[in-house]
Amino acid sequence: MVFMSRSDRSRMVRGVADKAILASAAAVILLVPAAPAHATHPGNADRACSTEASLLGFSDALDKTTFAGTPVAGLSALAVTGRDRGLALVDNIGTTPARVYSVHLARPAITGVTLLTRADGTPYTGSDFDGEGLIAEPGGRTILASSEREPSIRRFRLTDGREIGSLPVPSRLQVAPAGEAATNQTFEALAATPDHRVIFAGMEGALAGDGAGNNRILRYQGRAGGAYRVAGQLAYRTDPGLGLVELVALGGDQLLSVERGFTAGVGNTVRIYQVSATGAPDVTGVASLSTVTEPRTWLGKRLIADIANCPPSGATAKQPQPNPLLDNIEAAALGGTLPDGRRVLRLLSDDNGSATQVTRLYTLAVTIRPEATLRSRAILSATAYQPGPVSGTQLPTAPVNGISAPFPGQPVPGFSAVLPLSGNRLLAMPDNGFGAKNNSADFLLRAYDITPGHRHGRVRINGFVSFRDPDRRVPFPIVNENTTDRLLTGADLDIESLARDFRGDLWIGDEFGPYLIRMDRTGKVLQAPIPLPDGGKSPQSPDLAAGETATVPASRGFEALAASRDGRTLYPILEGARTDDPNQRRRIVYEFDVRGGRYTGRTWTFLVDDPSLVIGDAAVLDGRRLLLIERDNGMGPQSLVKRLVVTDLDRAAADRTLPRRTAVDLMRIADPKGVSTPARPGEYGVGELFSFPLQSVESVLPLGGSRVLVANDNNFPGNDGRIPGHADDTELIVIDVPGL
Repeated sequence: MVFMSRSDRSRMVRGVADKAILASAAAVILLVPAAPAHATHPGNADRACSTEASLLGFSDALDKTTFAGTPVAGLSALAVTGRDRGLALVDNIGTTPARVYSVHLARPAITGVTLLTRADGTPYTGSDFDGEGLIAEPGGRTILASSEREPSIRRFRLTDGREIGSLPVPSRLQVAPAGEAATNQTFEALAATPDHRVIFAGMEGALAGDGAGNNRILRYQGRAGGAYRVAGQLAYRTDPGLGLVELVALGGDQLLSVERGFTAGVGNTVRIYQVSATGAPDVTGVASLSTVTEPRTWLGKRLIADIANCPPSGATAKQPQPNPLLDNIEAAALGGTLPDGRRVLRLLSDDNGSATQVTRLYTLAVTIRPEATLRSRAILSATAYQPGPVSGTQLPTAPVNGISAPFPGQPVPGFSAVLPLSGNRLLAMPDNGFGAKNNSADFLLRAYDITPGHRHGRVRINGFVSFRDPDRRVPFPIVNENTTDRLLTGADLDIESLARDFRGDLWIGDEFGPYLIRMDRTGKVLQAPIPLPDGGKSPQSPDLAAGETATVPASRGFEALAASRDGRTLYPILEGARTDDPNQRRRIVYEFDVRGGRYTGRTWTFLVDDPSLVIGDAAVLDGRRLLLIERDNGMGPQSLVKRLVVTDLDRAAADRTLPRRTAVDLMRIADPKGVSTPARPGEYGVGELFSFPLQSVESVLPLGGSRVLVANDNNFPGNDGRIPGHADDTELIVIDVPGL
């Protein structure tokens, strides 16, 4: 049975044309009467849920209403069918008929209802159909609807609501005892790519043998209105305690996901992620996802918004919620493009027919960015020794990754900082050599003039700058104390970051002090090292008095140092938390006035995701936006967190805490042109999905536009994250990061 006017149905059919799908900003404003008109302005921070999403508004107009004798309740899926119009699918509420509503989205109202029946016309009800996922097929005459009951995916005609077909479902995904799925934990999510060639059906929960949070997404291939075949399964990991309740297919291997959970007495958690399936393997044959140890098996995901962080905007809740705006959100659909390039995202909550829950339609503006891609990769061999004295004489002689100390000259143990020179040349600086004061006295501190060969994949070394203190500016004894040049070594300073000021002088961030050290462009120290303004010292600091407690942990000093575009301000950043800081996620950003030669007294707080994570480097993008490396200490398959994060000093909160947005997951970079191939024997992290699984990712350099260069410190010869048993080379990659 269909309750819909002819004109309404005609508008719905016409609306599926691509040109009609784009909603105007004005339409969005009309859609959300709870929000003022200015809510669509991209600069309105009051409406920000995150750096990637803003709340345009919400409406409770559909809550506890009826249409054609049916309760408008249990809305669990949403499909946009045209400008301001969509369809909403009802889940299993008692014995009420299975149905899909036509919805006006801008001024929320139900405009029609189609009752869903079997091919013979007998109705589906809540007792045998649990509608959770919805796809409106091109042409406006048919839909695909998933039921969580079995589960199933059926095709229905909208003209009369009759079932006219179904998609195959692997027996393993059926509800036990027929399969391994749990009741009410199957096809909650259903999405089709814009060309309808691919369909994704997401399991809300895990199969019996997969372990909690380890979900499967079924991938179909076919054509709109026709047959689809199962093309594989993908592995998706939800946040602890959350289920996968919706997917939106963006095209290619990119999706949005909605994860949702509920805790009695606390309320709901709802998070929106951008998801990448690039290079993801088929896990159909994996007996248990709980045994998967390869992180690249799982789909990548990047948080766009946690709805709890959106402004309440006058919303009220009928039961406890972390934010009264929250309710049982289960549906999502992507709408049009706003003038600022953001997309409209509509969310819909399922009230489960309960007096304590709300049917609420939300409208957000979200930024959806294309995935980062690998443009080039240049490699400097780990054993590319440079002129200089034999080194590593204080290291054990047992082979490490096939290399034995001492070394015939000066190795280049990766790069901890890079600066641009003319043309394609870079000034690339290693750190203190072999990782400690007591083993690096024969390692000379330098910065190398290099040219990455982005076409042939090799790095040419053109020369180097030796760091030295002939004018005796360094006030403490150094290894080469009584020589003329007083060449600096890794036992004197642990140089980790590098910047250039408006005069062309070099500034180095050191970890032993930690100090800031000013040198001229030839590498000569110009003044005494400058300590932290608050008296912070590391255990290796020459200034640490007997019995004095170090407040900066060893190797947690100035790993990052960014310079303003005009070269007049420096932003040194501690790699880790201070020992006296009660918040071990805090990484302090200092401000240093180059002209005045002093710290300004202003600091900011950057919060890493986990206390174990460190800041590897930083660079100014523009204005006072910074691009930082956030990383763990894993390598190879143990690498989980290697990312570039954007923050903005001008958008700090009142307590000086900085906002953050993940710009690139360095473990998940698309390589569509095969830049990283062919793979060397045993090489990890190359191919269609490229990863940078090197332990110490310590150099970042914006190259202009959307391009960024990233390089590693290879901790020679101790790291083997790329090829097990083979000392890591130094790699310099250039990434294209849309929307950087």
